[in-house]
Amino acid sequence: MAVTAAQINELRKATGAGMLDCKKALEETDGDFEKAVDFLRTKGLAAAAKKAGRAATEGMVAAFISDDLKSGVLLEVNSETDFVAKNDKFQGFVASIGQHILATSPADVDAMLAQPFSADASKTVQTYLNESISIIGENIQIRRFVKFDVEGDGCIGSYIHAGGKIGVLVQIAGPAVTAANKDVLQGFAKDIAMHSAAAAPAFVCRDQVPNDVLDREKEVYRAKAKESGKPDAIIEKIIDGQINKYYADICLIEQAFVKDTDKTIQQVAKECSAAAGGNVSITRFERFVLGEGLQKKESDFAAEVAAAAGL
Repeated sequence: MAVTAAQINELRKATGAGMLDCKKALEETDGDFEKAVDFLRTKGLAAAAKKAGRAATEGMVAAFISDDLKSGVLLEVNSETDFVAKNDKFQGFVASIGQHILATSPADVDAMLAQPFSADASKTVQTYLNESISIIGENIQIRRFVKFDVEGDGCIGSYIHAGGKIGVLVQIAGPAVTAANKDVLQGFAKDIAMHSAAAAPAFVCRDQVPNDVLDREKEVYRAKAKESGKPDAIIEKIIDGQINKYYADICLIEQAFVKDTDKTIQQVAKECSAAAGGNVSITRFERFVLGEGLQKKESDFAAEVAAAAGL
């Protein structure tokens, strides 16, 4: 089937493969994006399960934690330019929205915009946003947020990298936070958030990996093994080994700790448990990359992509 420049460009951005390879992959798979990704991976032309999209906008990712460490918010707000993202007024706006979310726990962005603004109930959050756009002089969009609340013991931690380019929110289950163990638990939560910012895990543990994701990985490994001429008798053993490596790559607790690669995150959690006076585990995390998944103009590539597609 005929493929378009847009399809080729999307596949190129997602896999890092060359444009001609992307064109061939789409043609071989009748334009099916996911099958084209697997085709490239089978040929060794795309990184496994790593989609490197370009940041779409400027702005910042920020985190806000309640004083008792029981609630936390990770928030992304977009602006048109990096210059405005560094502006005190813009950063003040982001902070006020983060505190509003902590206080009111809206269901989503649309619901929040309709709420009375927690710092001034005479206006809605939408009105406050409109006023801030007029004052700052650029379009501002509250793109997304997540809020974690601890039920029972445990705490919330966060890490913001590169002035708001990447942010992570982490929830830790463990003993009650006391004066004796607060620093230990806070330090562990921050370390896990920092690690997640750098290592980009997809899941906390193996149990969270969906079966369809595993099945897809196995098919890619099986196709690679067959293409390299491996006998059928050992292909399944090869697949088992590759899946274990895959778990170590995408599951947080199995990853090598970025601050000490001789330890896994699971081992670091055990050390923290001993220091904190009770079992410590990672419940969940959220990782935001500024502009992730948003489309950005790429005029520098347009002509090259069109040429590769024969358009």
